[in-house]
Amino acid sequence: MNTSAPASGVARGVDELAALLRGKRLTVLTGAGISTDSGIPDYRSPRSTPRTHKPMQHDVFVNSADARQRYWARSAVGYGRVAQAAPNAGHRALAALEGSGAVAGIITQNVDGLHHQAGSQNVVELHGALRRVRCLSCGTVTSRDDVQAEILRLNPGHPTASGALRPDGDAVLAPEDIAGFAVPDCSFCNGILMPDVVFFGGSVPKPTVAAAWDLYARGDALLVVGSSLAVYSGFRFVVRAEKEGKPAALLTLGATRADSRVTLKVEAPLSHALPDLAARLA
Repeated sequence: MNTSAPASGVARGVDELAALLRGKRLTVLTGAGISTDSGIPDYRSPRSTPRTHKPMQHDVFVNSADARQRYWARSAVGYGRVAQAAPNAGHRALAALEGSGAVAGIITQNVDGLHHQAGSQNVVELHGALRRVRCLSCGTVTSRDDVQAEILRLNPGHPTASGALRPDGDAVLAPEDIAGFAVPDCSFCNGILMPDVVFFGGSVPKPTVAAAWDLYARGDALLVVGSSLAVYSGFRFVVRAEKEGKPAALLTLGATRADSRVTLKVEAPLSHALPDLAARLA
């Protein structure tokens, strides 16, 4: 693997990326690093803050009313900030590359919806989307905005702008802001509502996995952007590319699980490097 990096090496690294990818149709896999310049923190980049809490686990959410109360109380604060986030230059550059035909589509590990907002059309949201809420009983999918309105109706005094935002879309709250919080139920069957995302320990739905593999197959090369590939749901695409001899490149900051498996790695700020790459591939 070749690696290009920091400051003076960024332009050279982008040139090398362009040389590797030019003339190929790309499948792009994105992680949390592409959204940090939109104000959404991540867990694993060199600029991220140390994790001081355990992210929500799927089984805990499903089986514990207390856990659901904590999640929804915190999410009521964090969601407003995620909903107000805007795509940055990196998101827009990928949308432009898709529009030009250079990108077949995007497989994203993010749940923030910013690729859609930027104008990307062919997006597989591997871990779901915070903008949707699903009933665990009847399966009805509801807009998170509608659920947010119901949360605020049920909890008129609940804080809406306190606490530090976490990467998974919730926020830090004091215990007294969680006690007594009224959790919304499904408006159709009074069942348990869950954000339409894959919590830690949960499984990516089979139709989503199939759609991601289909999109992977449409590309002549794989470009991984802003992901440490720490979880297998993303890492497996690099493993497959290596096995097939398909060119694979990393554009990110910091070490990843796949550093030794890709053709080229470039370390660079994404909101600068992606527009530069798009200009070279146009």
